[in-house]
Amino acid sequence: MFVHLIDGTYELFRNYFAVPSALAPDGREVGATRGVLASLAAMLREPEVTHVAVAFDTVIESFRNELFAGYKTGEGMDPVLHQQFELVERAVRALGIPVWSMVEFEADDALASGAVRYGADPRVERVLLCTPDKDLAQMVCGERIVGFDRRKRAVLDEPGVHTKFGVGPASIPDLLALIGDEQDGIPGLPKWGAKSAALVLAHYQHLEAIPDDAAAWTVVVRGAAGLAASLREARGDAMLYRRLATLRTDVPLAEDLDALRWRGAAAELPALCAEIGFERLLERLPAPRPA
Repeated sequence: MFVHLIDGTYELFRNYFAVPSALAPDGREVGATRGVLASLAAMLREPEVTHVAVAFDTVIESFRNELFAGYKTGEGMDPVLHQQFELVERAVRALGIPVWSMVEFEADDALASGAVRYGADPRVERVLLCTPDKDLAQMVCGERIVGFDRRKRAVLDEPGVHTKFGVGPASIPDLLALIGDEQDGIPGLPKWGAKSAALVLAHYQHLEAIPDDAAAWTVVVRGAAGLAASLREARGDAMLYRRLATLRTDVPLAEDLDALRWRGAAAELPALCAEIGFERLLERLPAPRPA
């Protein structure tokens, strides 16, 4: 079987910026929520989609904000988008899909934890991490745990991680520590770019293995002296940034594998569809497939 683990926060943001505005009968903006429901309903019609869960950042802040003041927050978010956070989680639950609502952790941590947990089950042929987020590339393992960009229909397996980033999955947090991740508020180190970081990490794999003195490097990189000095002067920062970029795999997920099997919509879905003026969704749902 295949297990599809979906980044619900990404799906909400994507639909907010991609689909037309739509108002519920009570006047609320619900276009993004409708878009997420329509997208998931289409996904459930695909024959290989049987076991599904969706993770959401119920709040944007997490334990990482306590480690680093510059880490991403919800400041500046459009209130029209923010007000759909609670609604979309309720809507996905009504669709009959397990929802992981993250407060202390992030949605990515839930996806990483699910990948480890369900990927270890011999009944599972493949875990698909449904997000284009580069953070999840660190969880890719061979062709068993892969990234999947639903919009592009693109699978990212372990050779694909090497091709795309120049390093293996295990070095992705180190790479992000050096080059930064603007989306997450990780600044990275001065002078380090994607090409230089990939060349060095392809050789040394992890930050602590990179010598302080460029003269001791056994890999040829342009501007090595400046890169080494930058890392030497801010190695403590780099280690913190790597910790921020490293996904947690110990999120307590209540559902076992069988609980992820889609068995049809919940009883409250018709009422929710009426609430947001989206009754036509009910006609798009497939019949649950037998176990």
